[in-house]
Amino acid sequence: MPLEIERKFLVTGDGWRAQAHKRIAMRHGYLTELDAPASVRVRVEGDIGKLNVKQAIVGMSRAEYEYTIPAIEAEQMINTLCRGLILKTRHYVNHAGHLWEVDEFEGDNAGLVVAEIELDSEEQAFDRPAWIGSEVTQERRYYNNALASHPYASWQS
Repeated sequence: MPLEIERKFLVTGDGWRAQAHKRIAMRHGYLTELDAPASVRVRVEGDIGKLNVKQAIVGMSRAEYEYTIPAIEAEQMINTLCRGLILKTRHYVNHAGHLWEVDEFEGDNAGLVVAEIELDSEEQAFDRPAWIGSEVTQERRYYNNALASHPYASWQS
């Protein structure tokens, strides 16, 4: 079973921008409800369509399956079958031997910037860049599936 081991952090400041070596616009929605045992996401990454099935639990390690599909079909599913809409630009940043994915959200989630790092084990050590803030791996509301139903713009401070 494919397993994703990932930690999620809030981003502070713009120090990461100069280090980003690649950027991809992403648009996606969900075919399942928020309380389902798995999230089924349809995404368009640039000009590539993706179908993703991920175990719907909060934490570092989750089962994940991902498949490439025609982008036009992904767009059609997003427009007609999906709940929620996530718009973001993903910035890829290399730091101290690890790849960080910095998601800069748009639309109803504008203002939220989250960084993720995928690891080989939950215990794997890594160097935190200066622009990394609080860890939110254990906070469900920062997961894209939750943001599709409860966008950042609707949160109470």
